[in-house]
Amino acid sequence: MARLGSSMLSFPDFRGATRRLILINLAAYFVLLIATGAFSGTPEVRDALKLDPAIFVHGELWQPLTYSLIHLGILGTLFELLSLWFLAGFLETFHQPNWVMNLYVVSVLGTAAAALALYAIAITLAPSLLVNAQPLYGSFGGIFGLLVAIGFLYGDTQFMLFPLPIGIKARYIAVIYALVAIAMLFDNERMYAFAQLGGALAGLGYVRMAPRRGMSFAMSESWYGLRNRYYRWKRRRAARKFEVYMRKQGRTVKFDGQGRLIDEDSDDKKRWN
Repeated sequence: MARLGSSMLSFPDFRGATRRLILINLAAYFVLLIATGAFSGTPEVRDALKLDPAIFVHGELWQPLTYSLIHLGILGTLFELLSLWFLAGFLETFHQPNWVMNLYVVSVLGTAAAALALYAIAITLAPSLLVNAQPLYGSFGGIFGLLVAIGFLYGDTQFMLFPLPIGIKARYIAVIYALVAIAMLFDNERMYAFAQLGGALAGLGYVRMAPRRGMSFAMSESWYGLRNRYYRWKRRRAARKFEVYMRKQGRTVKFDGQGRLIDEDSDDKKRWN
């Protein structure tokens, strides 16, 4: 685990995955804001983009992704985007942009999965869990996943506890947020709290299991590895067919396990074995 002891007093660079995430969320906010003033039916469209498990199970399968782009209120949106800038930018200082982007997306989807799991449990075992449950919106799950990743990987880094001039380690901030979410499970906002914890667990799982360069890089490497194994198999298969053909012609040739010709008269034939 890396240890960084200095306090972070300024925002990281605005680049890479951090810039893409901020611009995507800003674009979604202003598109809905402008559309709200131009079209009276936009509130219904915005509600359809939020994550409502009761509606999701009836076919609105886009909600686990679109809910994170819905922001209501200027102050709330400003706080979310500043938090996203700070946390994603900090992680991007030490990781590839794809890794940070994948971490955020996994945390967002983990938040949605937790909300859907709670809904499934509630409708079958305890309907009272859904009392006063509201549709989910905002990037809180993705932000919590980023915070947990920082707390796990760079727990000794000290951040300023705004607005107080007090430094606190990243791991303690993550623990405090987790305890607040656990306490909220016993309140009317248990759907929000449970979903937030799901995003945190998804982010932690990604940090522990995902490759450092991100899932897209790992998938491309796996694809090229699979393709190369296929080509090697074709070469070995062609070598076996050629051996059979040459035996029919009264000649004997041999190939190694990689499909390469073995020259029995060569002094360096051991190099191919």
